[in-house]
Amino acid sequence: MDKKDIKKVVLAYSGGLDTSIIIPWLKENYNNCEVIAVAGNVGQNDELDGLEEKALKTGASKLYVLDLTEEYVDEYIIPTMKAGAVYEEYLLGTSHARPCIAKGLVEIALKEGADAICHGCTGKGNDQVRFELAIKHFAPKMPIIAPWRIWDIKSREEEIEYAEAHTVPLKINRETNYSKDKNLWHLSHEGLDLEDTGNEPQYEKPGFLEMGVSPIMAPDEPTYITLDFEQGVPVAFNDKKMSAKEIILALNEVGGKNGIGLLDIVENRLVGMKCRGVYETPGGAILYKAHSVLESICLDKMTLHEKQKLSITFAELVYNGQWFTPLREALSAFVDKTQEKVTGKVRLKLYKGNMINAGVWSDYSLYSEEIATFGESDYNQKDSEGFINLYGLPIAVQAMVDAQNKNK
Repeated sequence: MDKKDIKKVVLAYSGGLDTSIIIPWLKENYNNCEVIAVAGNVGQNDELDGLEEKALKTGASKLYVLDLTEEYVDEYIIPTMKAGAVYEEYLLGTSHARPCIAKGLVEIALKEGADAICHGCTGKGNDQVRFELAIKHFAPKMPIIAPWRIWDIKSREEEIEYAEAHTVPLKINRETNYSKDKNLWHLSHEGLDLEDTGNEPQYEKPGFLEMGVSPIMAPDEPTYITLDFEQGVPVAFNDKKMSAKEIILALNEVGGKNGIGLLDIVENRLVGMKCRGVYETPGGAILYKAHSVLESICLDKMTLHEKQKLSITFAELVYNGQWFTPLREALSAFVDKTQEKVTGKVRLKLYKGNMINAGVWSDYSLYSEEIATFGESDYNQKDSEGFINLYGLPIAVQAMVDAQNKNK
């Protein structure tokens, strides 16, 4: 589409540095086009404060704030957690938020009759792919504007200079300019001193961590919690029935206080480079742990092992922006089938960053104390001899053949 034909643009707006300067940039470069800002609320809380005033002040005609929190939890977080999907230890907090936000973005763009959709993702990151693949799924012919791929700004320092020149209000400064992404599942930190892999994250520095504390600063006494699941979905915290969203928020609080869920990794981005990030995922880490403990007694060996293998593929699909694909949907159908009897209660002990299994119960448990006991039981140990002979038959035959050929 020619620039002159773009009169109305819907912008994925967070109020952060990137999207704040994009509003005046769009108006400068696209014939003073109308810019409609859309913020997807996925639990970033205080980051939404004053967002409308800021968007209008910097040139937007209006701001939509979409409450996506329930949808994000129920349709993205929980399916990914049930799959046990982990990308290189990363619990995918930014990854599965993007398709949720992009879906809402397209809905507003179609409602408003927008000529294009714009996002503030850089050309180095994964989010450009996640946003654009989701947009292509819901509006395959919609033009997409990605300023980072076409403008002259090359760094966050130049972004700040542009913002200052255009009187765009900022909540950051040059010294605390970490690149962050926050939602109800996690908080990520990138940039500044973290770009040097030899630097230890400043966990004990006031203001660095926002969702919890360093394990060093956590209480000296452990905290016990219980989680109840029905068909793989969390339904109660400490014996109190709650929605999955409420449980995650409660786990964030107790996990954060106990220094749970910190991760410092160098991950392999989709675009080919390695990038270091520090993640805070207190509630998510607890939920994954408890769910895994419950699965250990509810799933048979072959199902569990196959699910573990497919969880890698599931995680890669989420990380790579391929949420709205037939394969992801097929894997979710498989996961749902495996979860039919993943129902029960898990107790964990939280202590200075550690999650310790403190008990698990299920009416569908495949663990039999009577069979597994080291004491007397009805298990016939003589049966194992025939089993081993048959199981080891191919090995024995191969050894005999090798010996015969060696002696020729």
